[in-house]
Amino acid sequence: MIGSVLVTGSNRGIGFELINKFLCRSQPPQKIFATCRNPEGARSEELRNLASKHSNIVLLPLDATNIESVNKAVVEVEKYLNGSGLNLLINNAGVMSNENLDKVDADEMIDTFKTNVVGPLQVSQAFYPLLKKSAEENAEKPLGCMKAAVVNVSSLLGSIERTPLIFQPEKQVISYRVSKAALNMLTRVQAESYRKDGILCTALHPGWVKTEMGTERAPLTTHESVTGIMDVLSSLSEKQNGLLVTWEGNVVPW
Repeated sequence: MIGSVLVTGSNRGIGFELINKFLCRSQPPQKIFATCRNPEGARSEELRNLASKHSNIVLLPLDATNIESVNKAVVEVEKYLNGSGLNLLINNAGVMSNENLDKVDADEMIDTFKTNVVGPLQVSQAFYPLLKKSAEENAEKPLGCMKAAVVNVSSLLGSIERTPLIFQPEKQVISYRVSKAALNMLTRVQAESYRKDGILCTALHPGWVKTEMGTERAPLTTHESVTGIMDVLSSLSEKQNGLLVTWEGNVVPW
């Protein structure tokens, strides 16, 4: 049983479906922290409606690129946990643009990195004490999501080794690819650093999913992707620490 989970970017797409699927578990988390930049905005209406029906959902504003926002969220989460630690942090918030190598500029690269790499870094750093506390509370359990874990939602497009096989000259999404490769490295370093504290760190490829980012051309629905992700979360162990894993549980070389 995962006692508590926090998901960034939870007002739409994969993030929203993660909240749904956690609610549907036979033993749902006691606290589900559904965070996004603006929980009161028009794009969060569906999430607010869901939260109004479930007392274990806590809506919180969290802009992963704004350290003040992140720190405020930590304070609120601590209040709701009432002395307990945070089991699972899912860094899901991300952005993608479609510029190719000859068109991408410095501002776009920096903005993409700020959300896709710096964001997960800042959020993980800020919630590290709560994750460590959860690991200490569950010291008898093996490395995994029921003890303490950071899951960074990454992408197959960030795999350096697979690039020749999946490269599309007409759709290079350069800033996204490079940022996800950096996120994979961040995950690896987190795994090596946090292992001593009993915190699992894994990067997760959710597949190509029908979302605002993935478009309707994608072969997977959010239901299909996140159903697989939930199975993966339940089975994560020392074997996947620091690796990039797909929604089907396969390890991706990168």
